[in-house]
Amino acid sequence: MILVKTEAGQQVLKDRSVPLSPRQRTAFILFDGKRSIDEVLAGTGIAREEIDQLVTLGLLGPAAGNSKPAVPATAPEPPAASRAPAVATPSATPSPAPTPKPAESAPSAGRSRQQRYKDAYPIATQLTGALGLKGFRLNLQVEGTTSYEDLAALAPKIRAAVGPEKAAALDKALND
Repeated sequence: MILVKTEAGQQVLKDRSVPLSPRQRTAFILFDGKRSIDEVLAGTGIAREEIDQLVTLGLLGPAAGNSKPAVPATAPEPPAASRAPAVATPSATPSPAPTPKPAESAPSAGRSRQQRYKDAYPIATQLTGALGLKGFRLNLQVEGTTSYEDLAALAPKIRAAVGPEKAAALDKALND
């Protein structure tokens, strides 16, 4: 089955309005209407459930000549959903959208460094992504971070590039 990015998917790719893990983003970029799901799965190490999630969010759809694959794309979802709550719910489903909002609305001093990183990473990528070409290298550095310490070390550079007003949300996610 061959999938392509929808219009909503193209917009998300540009403005990073839906936080995606680095693996999800790589797989998402690879869906260009030429590669099959199996090829993308083999090349990225991403789980089928994560691709199904991108389809469910409306970011990916069947290629123009593949009206039949739309049924298989939705057919595997119920079995995946029936066994996925234990696997996909903690890692894939809640972390993309709901994670940043709780950090902004209910700061908790008891958050772990990992949780702070998970809260701050989407904010940092959105801020640096909005800089365009000017912030391209900084955006690559943010996407290369793997820990709270890495992201905290980049925070001063991000603050200098976007200004203290815009960086306030990042500071709050990292330090609250």
